[in-house]
Parts: sequence; C-alpha cells; structure tokens
Amino acid sequence: MLAEKRPKPLKVEEEQLLRAFYEFKIQDVCDAFKFPRKIQATALIYFKRFYLQWSVMEHHPKNIMLTCIYAACKAEENHVSAEELGKGIEQDHHVILNNEMLVLQSLGFDLIVYAPYRALEGFVSDMEEFRGANDDDQHETLKRMLEAARMEADKIMRTEAPLLFPPGQLALAALRRANVVHDILDFERYLRSILSRQQSTQAISELSVSLNTIDSLICKLEAPPTSKDVKHIDRKLKSCLDPGSHDKSKKRKHRSKESSTEVQDLS
Repeated sequence: MLAEKRPKPLKVEEEQLLRAFYEFKIQDVCDAFKFPRKIQATALIYFKRFYLQWSVMEHHPKNIMLTCIYAACKAEENHVSAEELGKGIEQDHHVILNNEMLVLQSLGFDLIVYAPYRALEGFVSDMEEFRGANDDDQHETLKRMLEAARMEADKIMRTEAPLLFPPGQLALAALRRANVVHDILDFERYLRSILSRQQSTQAISELSVSLNTIDSLICKLEAPPTSKDVKHIDRKLKSCLDPGSHDKSKKRKHRSKESSTEVQDLS
C-alpha cells in the first residue's frame, strides 16, 4: 500500500511573502476604519511578534491579523467590538475572539508598544527651534516634512526595524528620508545638536550606522504583494493547515472524472 502523500510545506520565501501581504492588509484595514496610526503600529508589532514564535502553517495570518487589530484597539483604548470589526471587513467575528487568548499569550501579555509617530512630532517641534522658524512659510514647510516623515514611518513599520531599533531612531530615520526631499536643514548638524544637548555618550557615527541600517531595510522593502501574488501560496497553506481538504479535493475531481466517463459511455 502506497504511503499517504503529505502536502508540501511552504518555503521560507512564501511565508515571508504571505506575512508581508497581511502586514500591508493591517494598514489597509486600519485606514478603512480611520484608526489612528498608533493602533496601526501596535497591531503590526503584535503581528510581527506573534510570528517570531509561530509559523503561518500553524496559524493562518488572516485570522491573526484581525485579532491583532482587535487587541491593538483594546490596548490603545479605542474600543471597537469584534462584531463591528468583523462586519466592517465581512469576516466572522468569532475567528477574532477564538484567537484572542492565543495572541495575548504569545505576546506574553506585554501589550505596551512605543511607535515612532509621537517622536516624529517632538522632533519636528525641536527642528522649529533649531532652525529658528518664525514665519508661516517655514511652518508650512515643516508641516509638509512631518507628513512625508509619517509616510516614511508607515513604510518602516512594515520592515523588521521596529523589532530592532527604538522608536526615536525610527523617527529620525523617517525624518532624514523626508529631509532628502524637502531639504529643510543640515541633518547631520541637527543630529550632533541632539546628542550634545542630551549629553549622550553615543557617537554620531554610531547613530548614523543605526539610521543607515533602517534606511537599507526600507530600500529592500518591495511593493506590497497583491491577492494574485499570494493566491497560490494561500491554496498551498490551506492544504498544510487541513491536509484532509487536499484529499477531499482530489476525490471530488476523481468522482467528477468518473461521472464524466459514465456519461460518455451512455451516450
């Protein structure tokens, strides 16, 4: 008797692509609900931390994504019911509730997340003083730079940088990228000013290395995967999560083929 054929596991690259797809979906869903960026960032960090312990072949990222958003709303005191969240994206809210304890346990119930967005605002206010911005044009330029930096921070949150660097450095990396476009100030001189005022023991070269590493992670970030990109991987994942479904599908095809043959014989 032939051994039962097991479904092939996902490759590392396929797991990464699937996680990247659902990380982008987290931002998508949060935008649709008009949640603050802090909730989006918290949900992303929960999602990343969850998959440091688990594989997507153990828990489907679509379900975990929804639960991470729900948990982030609770942690940030922006309460949205599971029913409301599920209804808004046409998903069964029971999936969210059924995975809640699993997610919380996987996070070690450590739910406090520090995102770079508040630091961005603090640094931009500090830049106003550093530049001596005292007219409307300069204020408007700094506002545009802040908005550009927020968009850069959104990109940073989809990389591994939030797991490796503190939010202050993430914010500075976002501002440095925004400054390349808006060219508001000598950024290295500004960094030196920060370190001297804080009487930091960190050298400018060390800080620059951290910011360069964050920058390189953003540069490696590819365009968000589309549903079409992950369709095949998702089918493969379903057969890993439920091997029986693969056999049932084969049996249905076999029965369909037999029925077709019988019809041809009768005609």
